Amino acid sequence: MLSCRKQRVQYGIQVPLTSLIDIVFMLLIYFLLTTNFMVEQGIDVNLPNAEASAPQTRQEVTVYIDRTGDVYLGDVKIEFNDLFDRLTQRIKENPQRLVVIKADRSVMIDRAVQVMDMARAAGAKQLFLATERKN
Repeated sequence: MLSCRKQRVQYGIQVPLTSLIDIVFMLLIYFLLTTNFMVEQGIDVNLPNAEASAPQTRQEVTVYIDRTGDVYLGDVKIEFNDLFDRLTQRIKENPQRLVVIKADRSVMIDRAVQVMDMARAAGAKQLFLATERKN
């Protein structure tokens, strides 16, 4: 007697991609929602334009001068007469800190120069005037 063996149909291995795509999209949404986007916070200042401006990545002390001539150290508004003492204190903590002055473009240059002189007298070794790159 001859017996016929039935041949089995060979199925290929299938990976359920539908649920995998759902998981990938859920991970993407999770990371987008939990990521901290770096937004520069501070005083609203319109910086002057310059051809060659480069971003600074080192530790810095930022002095803002807004369009009315008010002075801010970081985000805190301070009196112009108190600026020297505060800068001296910050620079003594780390003498290699950069002092960055972000003056509004409508501010008289005299005010910005006064702040620069004060920072130099407080012991700043590196002093920068922030600008925006020209488009």
